[in-house]
Amino acid sequence: MIKQIVRAKAPLRLGLAGGGTDVSPYCDDFGGYVLNATIDMYAYCTIEITNNNKIIFFAADRNEYLECDSIEYLELDGNMDLHKGVYNRVVKQYNAGRPLSFMMTTYSDAPAGSGLGSSSTMVVTMIKAFDEWLHFSLGDYDISQLAYKIERLDVGLSGGRQDQYAATFGGFNFIEFYEGERVIVNPLRVKNWIINELENSLVLFYTGTSRDSAKIIDEQIKNVMGKEHKSITAMHEIKEDALIMKEALLKGDILKFAEFLGKSWEAKKKMASVITNNKLDSIYHTAIQAGAYAGKVSGAGGGGFMMFMVNPVHRMRLLKELGMLDGFIMNFHFTKNGTQGWTLDVDGKDGVRDGAVYTTASRKIV
Repeated sequence: MIKQIVRAKAPLRLGLAGGGTDVSPYCDDFGGYVLNATIDMYAYCTIEITNNNKIIFFAADRNEYLECDSIEYLELDGNMDLHKGVYNRVVKQYNAGRPLSFMMTTYSDAPAGSGLGSSSTMVVTMIKAFDEWLHFSLGDYDISQLAYKIERLDVGLSGGRQDQYAATFGGFNFIEFYEGERVIVNPLRVKNWIINELENSLVLFYTGTSRDSAKIIDEQIKNVMGKEHKSITAMHEIKEDALIMKEALLKGDILKFAEFLGKSWEAKKKMASVITNNKLDSIYHTAIQAGAYAGKVSGAGGGGFMMFMVNPVHRMRLLKELGMLDGFIMNFHFTKNGTQGWTLDVDGKDGVRDGAVYTTASRKIV
């Protein structure tokens, strides 16, 4: 018996500039600019199509498992709500309310709360897998907007808009955000030598702690709604810095890029009180003392990954000093592709799922 397996993946991203200006109500009132780039760390999804009238979700990296009957709507109760939210939207909006039967396995190269957009990227990956299976023929903007609505509106998690678009489109992007949820993605044609130089100059360090980005975003939203002058002024500055950093990136002016990376970090810390803490400040100080030009937290702040710019000839010194701290260095490369999906026809008699070996008509996958 031939079984069908669908897989999808989507890349995580580094938030290089403008993060926070993609969050309502700031972007609705003033417009937001974000510069980001995807890296070769991914969120993955596999759907095994069944006919047993069951739904099984397994988040392998989080060791979370849920099994239930195939029904039209799954209640959001705090248990695997992102998975349920994607399923509910797909069934209602694209499958005429007809329940589906399948086993879905997901995992990510980065932990939740990493600052690399892991939650939003996982939503994009799951949507792409369903799209590959059910042939919705969704475009990049469609997937991004759907992922945003599921995460922010259906599940009710606070956050911005950049992660969904970065994961879907891939590569280096300068993204504009306006009122009415209008988004313009501007893919950047960054020369290969500039990408190589940027990779050689960037160090990505995991601080050893994850954080709840929603709580940080909630404070930021409160400050904007309350017309908090300090916070809004900082966001204006970050927005303008994103424009300057985009130009510096396209020209290959790495020193100017690093200068404004540090400048934007100082401004970002004024957006909300919980964006930095003593541990992050200590790591930052250690990096600067070890020769880094500047750095920042990737994402909302509070923990997760930090990135540092350094002259490549001093890179090993920085790696040595960071290696003595509680955390770890993550090697990475930039990637040009966004989310991708593909389908396998598997011989159910020969395939051994637990052994991860499948024999197909055209290939063997180990």
